[in-house]
Amino acid sequence: MTIDPITFAVLKSGLDTIVDEMAATVMRTARSPIVRDVLDYSASLCDRNGQILSQAKTVALHLGAVPDAMDEIIARFAGSMRPGDVFILNDPYAGGMHLPDIFMVKPIFADARLQGYAVVVAHHCDMGGRVPGSNAADSTEIYQEGLRIPPSRLYAGGEPDLTLYGIIKANVRVPDLVMGDLDAQLAACAIGEREIGRLLERYGEADLHAYFDALLDYGEALTRKGIAAWPDGTYRFTDYIDGDGFSTEPIPICCAVTVDGDSLVVDFDGSSPQVRGAINATFSFTKSSAYLSVRCALSQEVPNNAGVYRAITVRAPRHSILNPDMPAPVAARALTGYRVVDAVLGALAQIAPDKVMAAGEGGNTVIAIGGYDAETAKPFILVDMINGAWGGRWNKDGVEGITNPAQNMSNLPVETLEARYPLRMEEYAFRPDSCGAGEFRGGIGLVRQYRILADDMILQVRADRTRTLPYGLFGGGAGAPSRNILDPEAEAEDLPGKFTRTTIRDTVIRHEQAGGGGFGDPLRRDLAAIAEDVRDGKVSRDFAVSRHGVVFGEDGLSIDRERTEARRVALRQARDDEGMGR
Repeated sequence: MTIDPITFAVLKSGLDTIVDEMAATVMRTARSPIVRDVLDYSASLCDRNGQILSQAKTVALHLGAVPDAMDEIIARFAGSMRPGDVFILNDPYAGGMHLPDIFMVKPIFADARLQGYAVVVAHHCDMGGRVPGSNAADSTEIYQEGLRIPPSRLYAGGEPDLTLYGIIKANVRVPDLVMGDLDAQLAACAIGEREIGRLLERYGEADLHAYFDALLDYGEALTRKGIAAWPDGTYRFTDYIDGDGFSTEPIPICCAVTVDGDSLVVDFDGSSPQVRGAINATFSFTKSSAYLSVRCALSQEVPNNAGVYRAITVRAPRHSILNPDMPAPVAARALTGYRVVDAVLGALAQIAPDKVMAAGEGGNTVIAIGGYDAETAKPFILVDMINGAWGGRWNKDGVEGITNPAQNMSNLPVETLEARYPLRMEEYAFRPDSCGAGEFRGGIGLVRQYRILADDMILQVRADRTRTLPYGLFGGGAGAPSRNILDPEAEAEDLPGKFTRTTIRDTVIRHEQAGGGGFGDPLRRDLAAIAEDVRDGKVSRDFAVSRHGVVFGEDGLSIDRERTEARRVALRQARDDEGMGR
């Protein structure tokens, strides 16, 4: 059939609107703060072959893993699906990523014929296991991490499987929140089903699927066009994770991006073998991280659908941290995904420097605190994800207090945290001087300081970039390292990046997040921008002097432009002489 460009554009925008409505439905109906307020969930629509047609503006790290989940669902249930069915899974070794992320898949039918799938992934606040939140970095096998759900039928012909519901409810610490979030996923899937039904009524089955196929081809064509504009060759970059919580040995993530005509290979050969701690990432998650990194370097006109994946091949060695074997733990696998993104973007910076930023804060920091209410004995679980800073870009500074580019999440409001949990947020602020210096500086990190107001609470922290700093690009400086500090106003004990420990009442935990790396020569930074940063308290005068060569006037506030320029010339000359070995 002939594809009408106007109809094509209407349907493309229509699908985008549907998935965004699905996402809004989850936010409005979810029960737990991690879904409703932090926005750790995703929504997408797939065609009848399980290929992503459109994805909501939600957590990008989830969505590239949907194809593997769909492959598992289709392989197990293709011959027995019927209207009213709903399937779920969370098993990392059968299509999932880590146990808190439950995939929900609702097949969409018309006249008993399969038309597509609505898919919603949500990070549930608990899946049982050895620690509240089921997200600890110091588990050593998958069996410690909680309830594994293989691809399973949650609803059959519209009727719930009460046995499966009962198993889930009996194995999680906060069943009212988990069940409520499952209901939110179900409501969002119903929105997708309803809206695809309306499209079928309007355009007809044959025409609609022809446009679906054309949309995937369009995504592939634009992706190949973008890749074809890049110079052929292999571009390498290695970044590191500080350690797995048991060992402080740096963990390499090695990336080689090969451009060959209009196709691209991302190869992680040379990366670390799988590790003891729970930062191993399933291959589906590794692929998702690589896909979104390449997508970030392409034109914004490229649609976010499975056509993009056709032009990109991802490889990771078996038994590695990026493609582990059972029973390797994976609960904190998001950290490794962030480092995959940093490594791929580091390689892509050599290809498309105007499309890539320097390293950000290293991915969100997770502060998980769980315990029991002293009066009711009911359990509570906080999973706080601290979103921080971007790196500098070729023409702009990094931004701060914002989600990592691999996500689309939000910081939990202090009011919500203090109203729901026995905690007090004693400081929530920017961290001055944490940015990497550059012609365009990195974003500055955040500080969150918590006081614990209950006894015998389990505290888990998953942080990184304590030793391997966020890199700068093209002469930009690295961001400041992250820090975890126990009782900072008393004995001030420095803590490791990843740990689990029991706390007592009035314990204070402070997290200082890493800042983003800088982009370009710090000695070429605009003086007006430096002055504004100093006035705003984002950087100190000492930082401006030492990193940017600034000379302040006699008042100690204004910048002496003439003396600053002379000093910068001298500093650049000294740097050049040192680089030449003089």
